[in-house]
Amino acid sequence: MITFCLSILALVAGYLIYGKFVDRFFGSDPERTTPAVKDADGVDYKAMPTWKVFVIQFLNIAGLGPIFGAIMGAAYGPAAYLWIVLGCIFMGAVHDYFSGMLSLRNDGVNMPDLTGKYLGKGAKTFMTVFVPFLLLAVGVSFVTGPADLMQSLTGWDKAWWLYIIFIYYILATLLPIDKIIGSIYPFMGAALLFMALGVGGAMLVRDITGNLEMQELTFGTLKNYHADPQNNILIPMLFIVISCGAISGFHSTQSPLMARCLKNEKYGRPVFYGAMVAEGIVAMIWASAAMAYFGGPEGLNDAATKGIMINGELTKVTPAIAVDMICKSWLGKVGAVIAVIGVVVCPITSGDTAFRSMRLTLADLFKFDQKKISHRLLVSAPIFVVAYFFCMADFSTVWNYVGICNQILAVLVLWTITAYLVRSGKPHWMTSVPATFLTFICVSYFIMAPYISGGLHLNPVIGYAAGGASALAALIFCMVKAERNRRQSRIQNG
Repeated sequence: MITFCLSILALVAGYLIYGKFVDRFFGSDPERTTPAVKDADGVDYKAMPTWKVFVIQFLNIAGLGPIFGAIMGAAYGPAAYLWIVLGCIFMGAVHDYFSGMLSLRNDGVNMPDLTGKYLGKGAKTFMTVFVPFLLLAVGVSFVTGPADLMQSLTGWDKAWWLYIIFIYYILATLLPIDKIIGSIYPFMGAALLFMALGVGGAMLVRDITGNLEMQELTFGTLKNYHADPQNNILIPMLFIVISCGAISGFHSTQSPLMARCLKNEKYGRPVFYGAMVAEGIVAMIWASAAMAYFGGPEGLNDAATKGIMINGELTKVTPAIAVDMICKSWLGKVGAVIAVIGVVVCPITSGDTAFRSMRLTLADLFKFDQKKISHRLLVSAPIFVVAYFFCMADFSTVWNYVGICNQILAVLVLWTITAYLVRSGKPHWMTSVPATFLTFICVSYFIMAPYISGGLHLNPVIGYAAGGASALAALIFCMVKAERNRRQSRIQNG
């Protein structure tokens, strides 16, 4: 309980203190006209109330990420708490804030254009292919996942649910941002927050009354609890499994959506930095709940690998089953309804904006105006044809690589922000240090992780050596670039 309460306080303090420092460091300007005002088109560029922009941003980046990822990360033990808190404050929230604010300062453009501006044409070319692939993967997974669940809940054929979800996604992608997304997201955001706060409150009450014991972080518990530690090495695996709630490259594809709807730069901190901290709090609640409900990380691992008796059958507990069990047990009938909303509806609130972001990314690439619905349809139609094809095929092999691709995107975004800081003549350590760390994590993961997780499954020594060398090389290059920039600035200034 002490660890949990201190972690929540740390996240709130991170927003109030470090978030304000980041905002001042960037230099948000309340007098500067935003794209939502300057380029208003009533479709994608549309000023909306700040509270609504926050809720949309929160659901765009959250969905089931800080729930399922946190539950899977809890299998590694209390070390997950450290990654969620420190990663969220010093990496994820900074990543989200800068990706949103840089888009805001560049007419609401998407990450490929920002990467091209600060890292060059080669980086832009890579991102032009990489970002749509990731968005497609996320969008497709958030079609098939909810469709499978609705089939099991209702007995309807999966194909019908695919059609229904696709119809919603098409409408959410084509219609103005405030028509569907701006109308239903506040209700979905309230449900997600109510579920998290309800679970967190119930957990605290049960701990106080002695009905369960919350796992504490101590030197003794700072170890790898995973049931298969040989294949799931704490470093780097934990840092890929828990992305939403700590840092996630997918967020950088969503922040530009809200950069086109923000009416004043002074709201950048609560929307971009604040939404990420809110997601960190949700992740902290669910990581703690998963460990507490199953009697610690050992019990959680046993439930996932050996299974438990559910309705007379031995069943291996997945994150979806864990959410259902916890909500029903701790929140009663209301919890059962909320569990369905969380597991079925929340992923849809990330899938729809994934497709919308993909439309805008491709439109930016081809300089194709999106004010007319015929233009939006022309860009969207091929996207949904391809997405439907992948929904009909076995997508599991591609999905294995989504986790590492997500964090590779975060690395590229952090180095993009670092390049911006270098070009601006500002100290770059706020992003270059997180970028260096995550470079190490991504390279070592790709070498060490099992094939099924998207890795090469080589010796950890090779993985750590390659990760360390890559991270060091990237940092040295950044420092050399910064020094050259300083020298040129001195020469120009006499």
